[in-house]
Amino acid sequence: MTTWRVSFDPLPSQRAFVNCAARFKGFSGPVGAGKSMALCFAAFRLATKNPGCQGLLGAPTYRMMRDVTQVAFLRLLDESGVPYEFHKSENTIRIEEIDSEILLRSLDEPERLRGTNLAWFGIDELTFTTEEAWTRLEARLREPRARRLCGFGVWTPNGHDWVYRRFIKSTIPGYACVRAKPQENKFILEANPDFYQRLEHSYDPRFYRQEVLGEYLNILQGRVYECFDPERNLAPATYDPRQPLHWSLDFNVTPLCSVLAQRRGEALYVVDEISLQNATVSDAVDGLRNKVANLGAPIVITGDASGRQRSVSSAGDAYSELRHYLNKAGFRNYTMRIASHNPSVLQRVKLVNAQMLDSRGGTNLFVDPRCKELVKDLEEVLFKPNEGVIDKARDPARTHISDALGYLVWELFGEKQTVGEMNKRLF
Repeated sequence: MTTWRVSFDPLPSQRAFVNCAARFKGFSGPVGAGKSMALCFAAFRLATKNPGCQGLLGAPTYRMMRDVTQVAFLRLLDESGVPYEFHKSENTIRIEEIDSEILLRSLDEPERLRGTNLAWFGIDELTFTTEEAWTRLEARLREPRARRLCGFGVWTPNGHDWVYRRFIKSTIPGYACVRAKPQENKFILEANPDFYQRLEHSYDPRFYRQEVLGEYLNILQGRVYECFDPERNLAPATYDPRQPLHWSLDFNVTPLCSVLAQRRGEALYVVDEISLQNATVSDAVDGLRNKVANLGAPIVITGDASGRQRSVSSAGDAYSELRHYLNKAGFRNYTMRIASHNPSVLQRVKLVNAQMLDSRGGTNLFVDPRCKELVKDLEEVLFKPNEGVIDKARDPARTHISDALGYLVWELFGEKQTVGEMNKRLF
């Protein structure tokens, strides 16, 4: 007989989600809505309702499962005094008193989801999971001993994707969705009163509406840099040889592109650009020397992280080549800040847009009109229709110099956060 009781002080939307009786249910909410903990409590409740059965907790990747979902679920058990056995090698949790086993699985390889029957399954950050993984789990929801068969997921809106089509756009028999209200989570506001105000500066207007207000917007369409406005973001930027110069590169042969920028307080000014055809790293250094012959301040170099593994001229990795030619040209006062890996394309695009116009109407990114290739990118680069990826084939000359700008903006302003709900209890 159990001697423990899980305490749960839910927000209204969390309560509605946990109590929803649909076979397949979802919890859609903005950042900070308490989605992961609602997921964990729903999982625990279904485990107790289905003694002697197997359930599954899933996340888009193994890392997210290990660092976010698994941590939140084990904390719920620990804080409630529930005895359990965690088998790390098998990624399973065993609650002996109710004869229940919970599989912890990443969902990035749907083929691995074939196998035994399930009484229930729950998925964290469902919009980062493929529809194939969901349908595989639907097919496994067939445990004959189950008292309550249920599949569920939690997510932040991510445009008009498969989750939107399945849970929001049209009513599918057996499906239901609870949508959390913006800033409903009183617990996060008590701990961090300025939580949402800080996000206003980090997100562009449309992304803010999606992430913070929980709206469903098809933001991956039309212009990629939709916040760029020549009247707002073009401004003469006089080069100051006494101030540090940021040089950011995209290693492509045609064109080999880079941008030169300087900080003015919180704002970033792109003062010039270099765009070369059929070029080498040596040509890029020559281009820099032509631009900043009288530089007295340090140069801070950043750019495409993949340049750490590949070369433009096959004489070594791109940054080793760059260092060689900089030294040969007489540059000594420089540092390299090269990330171990690039952020996702959409992460840096969103950040560039937010710097050009944040959700409060602020602007922190300005481009000198002499940067004609960069301006063309900001005005002309498009998403592929209905695909949500940048159209790089439409014009081979486009996307490269705006990529260089994106690497710099990410280096200066990117938070580099892991996808997922905050790694602590929100209620």
